[in-house]
Amino acid sequence: MSLPKIWLSSPHMGGNEQKYIKEAFDANWVAPLGPNVTGFELDLENYLDQNVFVGALSSGTAAIHLGLILLNVKSGDEVICQSMTFSASANPIVYQGATPVFVDSESDTWNICPNALEEAIKDRILKGKKPKAIIAVHLYGMPYKVDEIRSIANKYEIPILEDSAEALGSSYKNQKCGTFGDISVLSFNGNKIITTSGGGAIVTKTKELKEKAVFLATQARDNAPHYQHSEIGYNYRMSNICAGIGRGQMEILDNHVAKRRAMHDFYIEIFKQKESVTVFSEINEDYFSNHWLSAITIDSEKNNGKSSEELRLLLDKENIESRPLWKPMHLQPVFCGAPYYGGSVSEKLFEQGLCLPSGSNLSTDDKDRIESCINKF
Repeated sequence: MSLPKIWLSSPHMGGNEQKYIKEAFDANWVAPLGPNVTGFELDLENYLDQNVFVGALSSGTAAIHLGLILLNVKSGDEVICQSMTFSASANPIVYQGATPVFVDSESDTWNICPNALEEAIKDRILKGKKPKAIIAVHLYGMPYKVDEIRSIANKYEIPILEDSAEALGSSYKNQKCGTFGDISVLSFNGNKIITTSGGGAIVTKTKELKEKAVFLATQARDNAPHYQHSEIGYNYRMSNICAGIGRGQMEILDNHVAKRRAMHDFYIEIFKQKESVTVFSEINEDYFSNHWLSAITIDSEKNNGKSSEELRLLLDKENIESRPLWKPMHLQPVFCGAPYYGGSVSEKLFEQGLCLPSGSNLSTDDKDRIESCINKF
């Protein structure tokens, strides 16, 4: 009889989600929009606490797509994007008919490298293609080098689309991630720090930009008694039911962050005597990661030739899910030929890295199984 599955990052309900869902059913608000949507947006605005405006959407990908539209990215334009990320960061660039320009990571935060970023901007300008936007990602909840990236963006007058899909609850210099971009995005997919089963949000600096995003997300219907459309719109709004789940999840967000950070400390303890293993951690006190996923790199040369892939396979044999780090976008077949700037930091991380079970609902027995398997390796 096989042991129960230990997932990488499974949903974790708090209990009050059903209260908000029941209210929606009782009021027959089983539709897009409704009081839960409004309430969830307000909860997020209060949590982020930077006078921002939040629009709840069907996914983080939808938020990135609308963000690009709001930044006037069009066919033939170029958008700089962190290479080491999930494909949803880059795909909406192509939705707009634009070209992604990928940039390598730096080894401190695993996020977009300031030096490679400026090199890319200078070279694209020389080629007559000044980038329309920079997509910077807080990978696995770790804030990118906010000050350096903002300085470069301001120098060349290029807006930042902040991909904070993995970083709700993280902060830089005590300011919440999701508030650093000209436009920012969040995700509430089933494996995120909190979930709405599926969903996302766009974060703007002005009410007008939020209203424009919501307009586009509801099929761009003009203010008329009949259905009239002067712009192309999208079906990107969050449902009142999903938003009800989100309202319940917001009540336990800080608790989830604390438990994810405790899992990170758990791995620090396991690997503290292992010179071949590095646990992905903050570089200094300015950075506060929610540690959405705890990740390690294994130097196989210091580990008797054994690699992160061998650990993944051993964990899998014990019915424990783990996952390689994101394969950089410039190595993906679908983006073959896209411009790339930087060295091989992201490639090396992909070769050596592994994400380990990080859920906020892992039991003591789960942790014992994980530790036993790692020690066996």
